Amino acid sequence: MEEISFEARLLHTPYEKPDAYNALAMPVYNSAAFEFETAEAMEAAFLGYSADHTYSRITNPTVQYFETRVRAITGATGVTALNSGMAAISNVMMAIGFAGGNIVTSSHLFGNTYSLFKMTLAAFGVEVRFCDLKNTEEVRKQIDENTFALFLEVITNPQLEVADLKQLASICLEGGIPLVADTTVVPFSVFHANEFGINIEVVSSTKYISGGATSVGGLILDYGTFDWSKSRVLAPMAERFGADAFTVRMRKEIHRNMGAYMTPQVAYMQTLGLETMSLRFERQASTCLELAKRMKTLDKIESVNYTGLKDNPYYKLSTVQFGPLPGAMLTFDLASKDACFAFMNRLKLICRATNLFDNKSLIIHPATTIFGSFTEEQRVSMDVSPKTIRLSVGLEEVEDLFNDIKQALYS
Repeated sequence: MEEISFEARLLHTPYEKPDAYNALAMPVYNSAAFEFETAEAMEAAFLGYSADHTYSRITNPTVQYFETRVRAITGATGVTALNSGMAAISNVMMAIGFAGGNIVTSSHLFGNTYSLFKMTLAAFGVEVRFCDLKNTEEVRKQIDENTFALFLEVITNPQLEVADLKQLASICLEGGIPLVADTTVVPFSVFHANEFGINIEVVSSTKYISGGATSVGGLILDYGTFDWSKSRVLAPMAERFGADAFTVRMRKEIHRNMGAYMTPQVAYMQTLGLETMSLRFERQASTCLELAKRMKTLDKIESVNYTGLKDNPYYKLSTVQFGPLPGAMLTFDLASKDACFAFMNRLKLICRATNLFDNKSLIIHPATTIFGSFTEEQRVSMDVSPKTIRLSVGLEEVEDLFNDIKQALYS
């Protein structure tokens, strides 16, 4: 049979075991534990000699099927589903990090990721080294024998900065460290992380995948492309498991000890959401691009930031890496914080809410919400301006969204 499409792989991924009633949708296995026929079978499952499920904090049939479908459409060798995007990031760092080690990254990070690196991990002796990831020489200078990862967001939130992934992957290869990337802003259907040298991908599945903000979840994807013998932590495991050393440690130790595994109810909802992700993304991102173009004509908006606009400084690189529709999120600047608040309070259709890529369009003022607990000095260093508004574009008609924006600006 010829190579089948993304959608066909997604929709026709078989169950690990036949369903007793031939259900087309994977049932929700709302069970904490699973019975064994013999003590020997129980021993084999607990020691990893069989793939039988033991306890739903470790594995669950419904969650496993969600992971299998993600693996089928991405080519990842290992997929771990957790209960949030932040759980995915923190579990990755716990799997590869160590006291005295350091992470090289950008200060252009989502607020909680910044806080995790700068504050939470610091208590465990981990250093974070912020630099301009667009400056390859600066990145090289930050990497040393104690660096255990280079981390970035492929399109930063909310700055919408884009770094050259293949250049960074080359630097990581030279330095013997994995490239870890948060790809939440662009879905698997248009962005193929492995093609750009990303070794470990993290995703907030709450966003595009959940199918309209039905549930909170996160994913870790291991592409099996990093030589873990170069990792101070995973080198011993690499002797036995080779390229699978990361996923083995994640599955056998980190995620089960941290207790952040996805629940079967969430996995069921996100499996359904995964089936319509491509269609929703195409509609949302197309609307986002058209809306960005129209918003640039409004004189009360100082600037519109979307990397799909031809005059955006990252347009060329963004198009190479993500195609013509780089996500369904844009930002724009008004005259002041007060102008932002007044505008948001006059909106009638667009919802004032956090989250991204809901079916409804959502708007937020990042400086006073996501980054509200940071000092003004920190916000400046992160390029989070009080004049900036973030808009996540939903499934509404572009005309309705544009009219709502116009009336809120000029009423």
